Amino acid sequence: MEHWAGLTPKQAMELQRQAASQVITVDDLPEVRMVAGVDVGFEGHETARAAIVVLRLDDLEPVDYAVARLPAPMPYIPGLLSFRECPVILKALSRLTIKPDVLLCDGQGIAHPRRLGVASHTGLLTGLPSIGVGKSRLIGSHGSVPENRGEWTPLVDKGEDIGAVLRTRAGVKPLFISPGHRISLAAAVHYVMRCTTRYRLPETTRWADGVASARSHRWLDQLKKLPRARGPEGCVSAD
Repeated sequence: MEHWAGLTPKQAMELQRQAASQVITVDDLPEVRMVAGVDVGFEGHETARAAIVVLRLDDLEPVDYAVARLPAPMPYIPGLLSFRECPVILKALSRLTIKPDVLLCDGQGIAHPRRLGVASHTGLLTGLPSIGVGKSRLIGSHGSVPENRGEWTPLVDKGEDIGAVLRTRAGVKPLFISPGHRISLAAAVHYVMRCTTRYRLPETTRWADGVASARSHRWLDQLKKLPRARGPEGCVSAD
């Protein structure tokens, strides 16, 4: 992926179009026992910091985590965020000692102009089932969202259902869920709800976002108590 640093926006968009044809949006899942939240923050404009936290699905307790930093290979360009985020996500994933069965990525899956958001791109690069968990809409339109927890309405673009606008908590703004790779929309909604407790965001996203953000020390203090934890910021030392 080092060559990404030299890509023009036009070349990157063409790569997205080509890669999107390989995305699988039907269920191709193992038995799901471990789920992971994935989030990337930026220190200044040049350094990307990825956090991945693995949780047991049955009780949503964290069991593993890793943090990594890398120079961002591309500047920020709308629609091309995965080229900035995927390299550091892969580095963090390589540091985990417990392999997740599904990744819940902070961002979009196929709910993307070229059907390749960060969740889909990460899924293709790793081969892991992945889900996009967006806090806001990138593309598409939708009708009104029912107010009850767990209800949703389709997110549609050019006549295609590309995601779900999901009410994870009654009376709170919905999330934008989309398949990333190796998972259907129905299953993506199911696992997001399985990971959601009393908050708007699923626990996977809350943990990963907390570790990737400026609030990381508060979250890391809890994770360092894990039996597997070693090193200053994860199951292996972070750079």
